[in-house]
Amino acid sequence: MRISKDQTRRETFLVHLIKPSHYDDDGYVIQWVRSKIPSNTMATVYGIMLDCAQRNVLGPSIDIEITASDETNTRIKPDKIIGAIQAAGGKGLVAMVGVQSNQFPRAMDIVRPLRAAGIPVCLGGFHISGCLAMLPDIPPEIVEAQELGVSLFAGEAELCRIDEVVKDAYNGELKPLYNHMSDLPGLDGAITPILPPETLHKNIGSYSSFDSGRGCPFQCSFCTIINVQGRKSRYRTGDDIEHILRQNLDQGITSFFITDDNFARNKNWEAIFDRIISFRERHKVKIRLVIQVDTLCHLIPNFIQKAKRAGVKRVFIGLENINPDNLKAASKKQNLITEYRAMLQAWKQADVVNYCGYILGFPGDTPERILADIEIIKKELPVDLLELFCLTPLP
Repeated sequence: MRISKDQTRRETFLVHLIKPSHYDDDGYVIQWVRSKIPSNTMATVYGIMLDCAQRNVLGPSIDIEITASDETNTRIKPDKIIGAIQAAGGKGLVAMVGVQSNQFPRAMDIVRPLRAAGIPVCLGGFHISGCLAMLPDIPPEIVEAQELGVSLFAGEAELCRIDEVVKDAYNGELKPLYNHMSDLPGLDGAITPILPPETLHKNIGSYSSFDSGRGCPFQCSFCTIINVQGRKSRYRTGDDIEHILRQNLDQGITSFFITDDNFARNKNWEAIFDRIISFRERHKVKIRLVIQVDTLCHLIPNFIQKAKRAGVKRVFIGLENINPDNLKAASKKQNLITEYRAMLQAWKQADVVNYCGYILGFPGDTPERILADIEIIKKELPVDLLELFCLTPLP
């Protein structure tokens, strides 16, 4: 076979997307053979990076090869990544995606040997975006990352914003900061969040994830959502959701975590549920969903009924607290504790498991008060699962 001139000059640019885990109290990386919650940031960035590759943003003779690894179910070996990128002529990029505050120390431990070997690294996620949005000064751990030559990405990656990062990494010219916090992209027609089967099958039940909306209209003082994703709500359409379902169904994936911080306040919730219900019936597939909602969702006509028909099997609800003074102090005015019991019973009647978040450590809390409140929950509220979180300030 005759080889064309162009074929002899082909290059490969390696992109490693890594979602770091975090350390336990003894300093060990938390990791499982199979993990439960898929990373929506990983799916979003992978879909955007795949689009970059398909559009040949580095030119027609340069292939972009993408690897996506979630450290909660995959061992990350920096030496192998270094060797692979060096074998490709040094052309590559390691992107630490969706890094939250408790994951930042682990992310930096992965980053240090990469930067020591001269590997281009870009780091983004809620810790970077949240700190830049909320704090007057850059915290020392982020300063350290910059001093190591790590490029920071703040904000959302749609609107071809990753193109610039990829081109700069290829040319060895990564900028210290790509700051898109002031410009929130719309989601109507946005690139589909997607992950390859080899990544998804490392999740229990082969769950994938997508966001049908971003932003939140509420003003809870303890939440970074409104500072990172803004209070302006943006939504995908029913067509977008069906496209996501089709792409995943082609990979054998029928279970999804819809990562909206509050799906019940998505103005397109009914159109999205109707499209999923129709998709289930047309394709005879048992789609399973996990969603997050607020404590007043049961008052929305038909919301719980359509959630059940759409395949919702588990719902995460931020109870946050049962003490009215704590809720008021946190500007959580939408949580009406008088509605908690009715709301939880409505989900149980729909055969949907409720998974509730509860925050400890509000200014008015004492050990005795916390224990008394937990006893009230055990006796009065039909909670299936209660997860306790400690209120933790930034930085």
